[in-house]
Amino acid sequence: MAYPQRGVSSTLKWPKLMSGPSWEDDAMRAGADAPDSGRVKESAPWSYDEAFCRNLGLISPTEQQRLRNSRVAIAGMGGVGGIDMVALARMGIGKFTIADPDVFEIRNSNRQYGAMRSTNGQAKAEVMRNIVHDINPEAEIRAFCEPIGKENAATFLEGADVLVDGIDAFEIDLRRLLYREAQQRGIYALGAGPLGFSTAWVVFDPKGMTFDRYFDLSDAMNTVDKFVAFIAGIAPSATHRRSIDLSYVDIENRTGPSVGLACHLASGVVAAEVLKILLGHGRVYAAPYFHQFDAYRSIYVRKRLRCGNRHPLQRVKRRLLARYINRRSAGVIPGLRYHRTEPSY
Repeated sequence: MAYPQRGVSSTLKWPKLMSGPSWEDDAMRAGADAPDSGRVKESAPWSYDEAFCRNLGLISPTEQQRLRNSRVAIAGMGGVGGIDMVALARMGIGKFTIADPDVFEIRNSNRQYGAMRSTNGQAKAEVMRNIVHDINPEAEIRAFCEPIGKENAATFLEGADVLVDGIDAFEIDLRRLLYREAQQRGIYALGAGPLGFSTAWVVFDPKGMTFDRYFDLSDAMNTVDKFVAFIAGIAPSATHRRSIDLSYVDIENRTGPSVGLACHLASGVVAAEVLKILLGHGRVYAAPYFHQFDAYRSIYVRKRLRCGNRHPLQRVKRRLLARYINRRSAGVIPGLRYHRTEPSY
């Protein structure tokens, strides 16, 4: 076939690859817009049943309505809590109570769902409420932009069917308060945290082992010992230990390394556990069981930690980790780096 030369008019017609009328011809006859017309097709009115119809086949219509009428309380809208909320909203959870006194900052951008240029400086709880309302305009959301403490913990958990922990890893006392309140109300409490390229989680049955007993926590412990107990207890197998440079963990400034990949893993397992709890599907492996899934190393661990953190091996781990942190804080260990990032979750 001869190709036309530049600047020379030609009546050359390219052959059609397929015989018969084209898509454009059919679209014009049907009154539809061509793909490149730039016009937006008018959407149908929003409906709950239509929005979550693709869940059916994995859960039943009756179960979907149960999710619609369930309330999940999520403390923390940062690295994990915000993604938890979106994952559960897309499952069709119809009611939320959320809390976070903080605002989004640029340094949150690597992992926090609501952290964008347009939301910088805005309240995390308000931003996440707006995002979920954009997914489900019928969602009933109570947002606390003030800190949660003894005076409002009961109000925060009022009417909740399950508590999801998205609290900063260094906030051990707040975590203890909320888990205790959840147990008194007879509801499950759980949280999954990003550790390296993995996620680790423990579920607490209101009729089972308590949070304080599993982690071996008491009011008499100092900040370092509480943090060490939490980290050692959330991931006893520590599959992430080769991934994290501990010199980037700064307890004094409450900072540490965290990536979005692990936050999304955490929210996936949280949503699955919440689904099991609300719908009664499958077995919930609650404390003293712990779980860790390391996507980077392709490892999943689920074990029963007898006696929780009081297990002799756990006591050794806690002692060694506390010693390392205290020596580093005292400057005994050389070559330390302190970087102001953000807490792990």
